[in-house]
Amino acid sequence: MELLPRTPAEFGSARYWDRFFRQRGQRSFEWYGAFPELCPVLHKYVRPRDKVLVVGCGNSELSEQMYDLGMCEDIVNIDISDAVIRQMRERSASTRPKMNYLLMDMLQMDFPDGHFQVVLDKGTLDALLTDEEEATLAKVDQMFAEISRVLQVGGRYLCVSLAQAHVLKKAVEYFSQEGWVVRVHQVASSGDKQQFVLPVFVYVMTKFRKIPGSAAQILEICPEEQDKPMRVESAERLVAAVKDRQHYALLCSQISKTPCREQVSLDLCDKESGKPRYTLHVVDSPSVKPSRDNHFAIFIIPQGRETEWLFGTEEGRRQLAASAGFGRLLTVALHREQHYEGMAGIQAELSGKVMELAPPGLPARQQVPFLSVGGDIGVRAVRHCGSSPLSGDFVVEDVRGDGTCYFRRLVFLQNRNVVQSEARLLKKQRKDKKKPSPTEPPGAIDKSYLCCEHHKAMVAGLCLLGGPDALPELAVLVVGLGGGSLPLFVHDYFSQARVAVVEIDPSMLDVATRWFGFSQGDRMQVHVSDGLDYVAKLAAEACPCQPYDAIMFDVDSKDLTVGMSCPPPAFVEKPFLQKVKTILKPEGVFVLNLVCRDAGLKESVLATLRDVFPLLYARSIQGEVNEILFCQAGPAGRRGPAELGERARAMEGALRQPGRPWDSSWALADMLQALHIL
Repeated sequence: MELLPRTPAEFGSARYWDRFFRQRGQRSFEWYGAFPELCPVLHKYVRPRDKVLVVGCGNSELSEQMYDLGMCEDIVNIDISDAVIRQMRERSASTRPKMNYLLMDMLQMDFPDGHFQVVLDKGTLDALLTDEEEATLAKVDQMFAEISRVLQVGGRYLCVSLAQAHVLKKAVEYFSQEGWVVRVHQVASSGDKQQFVLPVFVYVMTKFRKIPGSAAQILEICPEEQDKPMRVESAERLVAAVKDRQHYALLCSQISKTPCREQVSLDLCDKESGKPRYTLHVVDSPSVKPSRDNHFAIFIIPQGRETEWLFGTEEGRRQLAASAGFGRLLTVALHREQHYEGMAGIQAELSGKVMELAPPGLPARQQVPFLSVGGDIGVRAVRHCGSSPLSGDFVVEDVRGDGTCYFRRLVFLQNRNVVQSEARLLKKQRKDKKKPSPTEPPGAIDKSYLCCEHHKAMVAGLCLLGGPDALPELAVLVVGLGGGSLPLFVHDYFSQARVAVVEIDPSMLDVATRWFGFSQGDRMQVHVSDGLDYVAKLAAEACPCQPYDAIMFDVDSKDLTVGMSCPPPAFVEKPFLQKVKTILKPEGVFVLNLVCRDAGLKESVLATLRDVFPLLYARSIQGEVNEILFCQAGPAGRRGPAELGERARAMEGALRQPGRPWDSSWALADMLQALHIL
């Protein structure tokens, strides 16, 4: 500890370094990275005939190893410590006759202009740039100016650094403004115990003649796993890219030593585009007693299934890890913008990276299993990409679910882990007996099937209106179209129902019509309007149209900063809810899909609903945040579980008509079993 400087300023003091090297003796001191890790990068930029200057050489073995391996011999080493220069001269005097060690300050060098092809700096810039005080920055500018002076045009300044943000930013801004090409290499770790947790980087600054008036900058980064550099558009983006890699290294170091108390999430990006390719979640199971064979496993989530509760929620992944029986499970989700060459290709691509996330205590050379569902990576086909001023970018995609069923989904890319709308696809009727190809598109939309559990609950809520005989001409208002499955189901199964749909985004009407089998007719009309304005207009009419038997709100919020993603807050404010009540029949039912993670906000919403609608039922959706609220105007409409069940069975019997399929996996009565009064 006595070797450490008392103040950052001592890093620039010759007296301090003399004392440091006298006390350390002949033992080499490698600031960042040993030669085997640095060698691949140095080989790219140091040629055998180059004249090389090493600034702040200390007693590092780097120059000696470069010399001994024949990388180059014409190497001049300088340092401000007389003690270390004498040590290094003695070490190389008899074995390295062309190696030179000179006592010299790099801020005032005696070499002529353009004398070297390479200047090599291992940790010296980091030692000098300890703060951003004016005096320190002036010294750094002087150092850079001297390096620039002694380098030939086309020469390279190689700086080995831990890439602290202020150090990297200073170097990148200085040399890029001088017209130099700036490239940052991440040094590959040897896997041995490192002196520093943070990764080591090498800045490669290539000198070009400065062109007057030119503002073009060439900034690149080379991650450790690839040779091809990635171009970045600004110094800020380059600093951010390095920071991402530093955070990843810190994360790997942390979780390799202790179990994760909370699930850790990170993205691995595509080498070419820089876009996310894999999303990883690290899930530790404290209840699993580790043995040799159950420390660690990787679970590949099939394409299109990453939004399912088991894979897409913390609690689901926790249950998955516990049932798999591994102390640490790493789940891997595949991104829709990327192409994958089967399970074997994914394993080969991930095998090196995932081991950096291994748990503490993993036995050496332990075989880590890759797990999945169904043995393949699933099927996902993007059918349509679009963009809307209101909804942003979105995709329509077909995915294979559990088994042989296919589903069509609408996903807003600003919230890509949430399925906005989903419909089941019918199997194509083939004239031949050939087995269909996995990439063959499925058939038409199955309008008899409701994929969303909250849509099933919303339909079941119509039982609050009475039995089937009480609903000869049901009038329903649906706010929020999406893919149109909810209004379509009501239209098709309640054969005399009149359905009005309000949708603010005309793009969604086009998507529902083109891709989800939606169509308008005498009993189905869509009004492109803001739901707030449409309801307010109806409520303001002096002689309003026939009130609705049921009003259903299934509209999401575009504001992701609010703790309630469905509906937008304005839809549950008291003045607006009173307008909803105005256009609802006295015995009618108002059905609201509520998605609220903020407990305080949720309680406020429920209190407002109770003020307007005295009778309030709630139906939670298992495994989801959704809660379906059924609101009625008077307590006289209160029904017990037995009566509601009887009504549901009678209504379902009436809806199950010959030639009209009914999904056997759910029943209206089952949807009402968990109904409770708030």
